[in-house]
Amino acid sequence: MKITCIQMDMELNAADRNFAAAARLIREAMSGKPDTIVLPETWNVGFSPKDILPEQCDESGRRVRQEIGSLAKQYGVNIVAGSVANIKNGKLYNTAYVFDRAGECVAEFDKCHLFSPMGEDNYFEKGQKPVSFTLDGHGCTLIICYDVRFPELVRSVTAHRKTDFLFMVSQWPSVRVPHLKALVTARAIENQMFAVCCNSCGTAGETKYGGNSMIVDPWGETLALAGQTEELLSADCNTDVLSEIRSSINVFADRRAEIYKL
Repeated sequence: MKITCIQMDMELNAADRNFAAAARLIREAMSGKPDTIVLPETWNVGFSPKDILPEQCDESGRRVRQEIGSLAKQYGVNIVAGSVANIKNGKLYNTAYVFDRAGECVAEFDKCHLFSPMGEDNYFEKGQKPVSFTLDGHGCTLIICYDVRFPELVRSVTAHRKTDFLFMVSQWPSVRVPHLKALVTARAIENQMFAVCCNSCGTAGETKYGGNSMIVDPWGETLALAGQTEELLSADCNTDVLSEIRSSINVFADRRAEIYKL
């Protein structure tokens, strides 16, 4: 599977501008003939929780479904459409959407762990469950930024079903990029899957976001790594390696769930 991450520099509270930019970058990415395109976290409004304007947010994902879902159908490409600041039943959520090649929404996920150091938990509602879905026959799961620091969330999916790809969409600050690289690589190794991180860049409020989007294979090898500015990052993920690592180091067969007390 060829994957392209759109490491996007969005403008705070400028949904029209950001939707237009995302569409332009998706069209640009199609020149490389990817199977799956990935957008970052809250790309519709940027990430500065205390500054987000409700009128700039999506409503139940209507706009992202219409505009990004239509692009998935038009180009026949899977799109992990990052996440958007999204109002549902009068409450604000950080919601990710995934569209298949037919433009159908195959997954919706609300961020479960809200980043309290920036007060995200004061403005957004918490998601309540992990998500799993299938793209081109491959089992996948999806997390949003801070979720990566909680390995239980990912393992709650991978322990019970075959999962070939983890998609992480984020607004990760430049000051903690070393943590980003270590955590994404760890999730790939411990769950024996590809880990795809699509991060943002630029600034929002007082925070500078770090770029360094990355695609990591199940052995922990980095297949592609972005810089710190807006760019398209691509890698061909040879899924034949999955059976190789799972047969040689079968961690899921050797798990002892009966002794794990959480």
